[in-house]
Amino acid sequence: MLICPQCEFENPNANKFCQKCGASLSHKVCPQCSTEVPVNAENCHNCGAETGTVWRAIIETGDWAAAVSVSTLLSANPVDVASPKEDQTELGFEEDGEEKIMLSPALFSVGSYLDKEQRYQILQVLSAAHDEVSVRVLDCQPYQVSPIEAILANQQQGLVTPAVEANGIPSLARAYMVLQSQNHTEIPRIHDAWEDGDNQILLIEDRTHYQPLLDLWQKETTSSLEILHWFYQMTQLWVLLEPLKCHYSLWDLANLCLDEDQTISLRKLYVKPPKSELAIDYLPLDFNPVTAQEEDVTLPIFVQPSSIKALGEVWQALFRESQRTQFGSIIQILGDLQQGRIYSIAQLRSRLQEVATELEATTPPIFEPMEAEQTNAPTVLQADDTEDPSGKGDDMPTVVLSVQLSSLEDAGRTDVGRQRHHNEDYFGIETKTEKLELPRNRILQARGLYILCDGMGGHAGGEVASELAVITLRQYFQQHWTNNQLPTEEIIRESVYLANEAIYEKNQQEARSGVGRMGTTLVMLLVQGSQAAVAHVGDSRLYRVTRKRGLEQVTVDHEVGQREIDRGVEASIAYARPDAYQLTQALGPRDETAINPDVEFFDINEDSLLVLASDGLSDNDLLETNWQTHLLPLLSSSTNLEQGVTELIDLANQYNGHDNITAILVRAKVRPNLGEGTGD
Repeated sequence: MLICPQCEFENPNANKFCQKCGASLSHKVCPQCSTEVPVNAENCHNCGAETGTVWRAIIETGDWAAAVSVSTLLSANPVDVASPKEDQTELGFEEDGEEKIMLSPALFSVGSYLDKEQRYQILQVLSAAHDEVSVRVLDCQPYQVSPIEAILANQQQGLVTPAVEANGIPSLARAYMVLQSQNHTEIPRIHDAWEDGDNQILLIEDRTHYQPLLDLWQKETTSSLEILHWFYQMTQLWVLLEPLKCHYSLWDLANLCLDEDQTISLRKLYVKPPKSELAIDYLPLDFNPVTAQEEDVTLPIFVQPSSIKALGEVWQALFRESQRTQFGSIIQILGDLQQGRIYSIAQLRSRLQEVATELEATTPPIFEPMEAEQTNAPTVLQADDTEDPSGKGDDMPTVVLSVQLSSLEDAGRTDVGRQRHHNEDYFGIETKTEKLELPRNRILQARGLYILCDGMGGHAGGEVASELAVITLRQYFQQHWTNNQLPTEEIIRESVYLANEAIYEKNQQEARSGVGRMGTTLVMLLVQGSQAAVAHVGDSRLYRVTRKRGLEQVTVDHEVGQREIDRGVEASIAYARPDAYQLTQALGPRDETAINPDVEFFDINEDSLLVLASDGLSDNDLLETNWQTHLLPLLSSSTNLEQGVTELIDLANQYNGHDNITAILVRAKVRPNLGEGTGD
């Protein structure tokens, strides 16, 4: 089936246009010059921008001979490889004496296909060494769902059992699928995989454009605290990968890269020790951990699955290869890892915490400090982002690393919907930024006030109430939010009471009564640096999207059904009531004694997309159903928030449309607090 890129409707493979929305299934629009190009074109014929969908293909074989045979098997133009010929050449980049595969250029020539269906066209051979060949391929049918994608989608909907998932799937693919289902973006996304005889073919996200970790590690502008943050990220990856026996992925320095947010990522997963320079220092070329265990051979400590000494060796290699001097207490940590005096992730993280505290103590504040009760406690990066299969993670310490805001972007839009004649929603966005940039540091102080109101009371009622609330709140915070601190809970609650009073007084002046009294819901977000506060009344919501935790609903609706659940009633019974969705609180209809706004503070300790939504957008679990396609991609700086909010409104009109629709998107990105004074 072909999935429409516009409306995600499932179309037959032969369709040229979507049966539902009419979008082209054979052409796409170039993001640079807006020229229409075929979906199977690698580049735009007008401006040259890359428009095609490119994957990295990994062809894993059992031995050297099989590496050649798989090439012959899959090549569009097979040749006789029984004996070397003059036109054969070596493909590979090993420079340490390891034998290279002899392959003919015709076997992986540009333009040939990896599969018999001629969907994946070879663009470039990346490497061919040991028992693996890696190539970049162009997906000539990018809208067609692959079997792996179908399995993962069904798994998410609870339609596939683990036994069914494993049937016919190459072993190389299973770890990718497990991690992708858990939304671990540090691992390349898997697209497709299949077996061909004894050979396994895997298509994963192409990360050749990611910056190598080693490149940034060796830069003089990279601070010690930033390196410490990478140490912590590698312990997270170790905990994630070790239960799947993929921790070898950390051993190859060339496999470690950085995404756009300077977070350590992997180019691929290793399910056995890599034949890299790092591994060769400790392992013979013919070492086989499986046969070594069968023959009761004592494994080197470097390859013992539970030993974190290997992690220390990786760090040593990074310092050695970058010619960078080890610093302070890290020297002692690396020595203790080498000597086996640190034998658990918990111990290692505890030691890293000590170094973090030591380094942060030397970082002087540059901007006016925030008030003590909000900033004295540094941001805590939790150690349990992934489950500990051993069940021993309860007492695992955390590494304390403060973060700072690196960017704050936003976009908002409101729409009348498909059934209403006027729009009673209203929103307001007010931001202020201050940037300080130094040769070794960049600091951003930013604040944002985001207000969304969904009015009630009909024409000249609800729309008046919602606008009046936004205006009142903006004016209040212009006078009561004048420094680089989040307002206190008392100040925030007072602002909500003031907005309620303004609407209530207007109701009294106009002698409105009963259902004629105007009112509005409210959800309000305040951001100051890496801290935030939310206040709300009614059923307008705040959601948070992060890569590690996915979609979270931050606020809890003030409605009858939720009130009954809070009293202990079963959800199915509570929402069976005819008045289940009736509001229990709103601004304006009654005086301040009738409202009790919820106010909550939270830290932004990882890149976050914060979504303020009226019920026209959130009804019918629309965001819960579509967050992975319409919200998660917006965490990336390369995506346009204005376009993202427009697509959300279009989605709501398509599946809801019964009410006014309003959305505010706030993208807050953070990074380790790398203030001056932390350099080597």
